[in-house]
Amino acid sequence: MTKIFLTFSTLLLLSLPLAACDPSPDPAPEASEQDLFFERLGLLCGKAYAGLLVSDQEADAEMVGKPMVMHVASCDLNEIQIPFHIAEDSETWDRSRTWIISRTADGLRLKHRHRHEDGSLDDVTNYGGDTAADGTAGRQEFPVDAESIASFKTNGLDQSVTNIWAVEVSQPGQGKAQFAYELRRPESAGGRYFRVEFDLSKSIAVPPPPWGE
Repeated sequence: MTKIFLTFSTLLLLSLPLAACDPSPDPAPEASEQDLFFERLGLLCGKAYAGLLVSDQEADAEMVGKPMVMHVASCDLNEIQIPFHIAEDSETWDRSRTWIISRTADGLRLKHRHRHEDGSLDDVTNYGGDTAADGTAGRQEFPVDAESIASFKTNGLDQSVTNIWAVEVSQPGQGKAQFAYELRRPESAGGRYFRVEFDLSKSIAVPPPPWGE
């Protein structure tokens, strides 16, 4: 009996180092700034928010004071669609624009879809760009891509070939939480600056769908 007991004990002791060497699961990778940004946008899914033009360039004078609405209308793991509505008067809205933010293998992409009121696509549509840097959880920038440059040149919009767009979204729960959309060009290309901001502290009624949808 003693011999059997010792043999069992020896085997048990020998097994302990092996158990200690069992590989543990790899820790989950930390979320990137772009992942956190995309997740913040996703938290707004299904909601709409009111906003206004906050930049003051003459090129946008007709938009000053006009009500604007952004609606986070469609979300999945890889793409978020945000229709952008601008009031033309008290009864009529321009529902031609949708911002589309999607994941890529290397970061995030912003595209713009433009439709006419009959639902047909504008000659200038699907333009935008991909992130070229990590950005932050609150702001991502999208330099114009080659496809968009070609489209702009084809359609006589040479001034747009240096566009850089940006989208901002505040951390949920902040007192002055906001969503912002921005377009700018360097001073060497005219110094264009367009920015609209939306108040995320209070959602509003969901608007009708954009034209053609």
